[in-house]
Amino acid sequence: MTIVSALCTIFVGLAGGLAVGIGFVAFLTVLGIIPRLTQLTKTGHQIQAYEWAVIISVVVSSLFDLRNGSIKLYSSLLIPVGLANGLFIGMLAAALTEVLNVLPILSKRIGMKGKLILLLMALVFGKMAGSLFQWLYFVEFE
Repeated sequence: MTIVSALCTIFVGLAGGLAVGIGFVAFLTVLGIIPRLTQLTKTGHQIQAYEWAVIISVVVSSLFDLRNGSIKLYSSLLIPVGLANGLFIGMLAAALTEVLNVLPILSKRIGMKGKLILLLMALVFGKMAGSLFQWLYFVEFE
């Protein structure tokens, strides 16, 4: 590998990472996840801790991904890790639907205007059932 191709590879890698990082931060900013989370939990004084948690988790997960790393955990430790991942994905989906006002519009269009709670519960239980099916059917445990 020549020096020019190495420099081009470095430049493209850094530019791609920067673009993805900026997109991720813009996505979190538009959704307002961190301020909304601090508002709901009444922990506004710890907003910098939330921000640093996001930054550190992105950097650590990126390093693991670049090095094809893996963590060997006991199966009993997978439950809290999976729960934390599920909570994050759930909050991300909830923030996205809150920003876009998807569910109220959907409930009006399908004739369930007064039954928004039923629609939400159907989505939640459907997501849970699908996730459990995937984990129980497709994931191989050692």
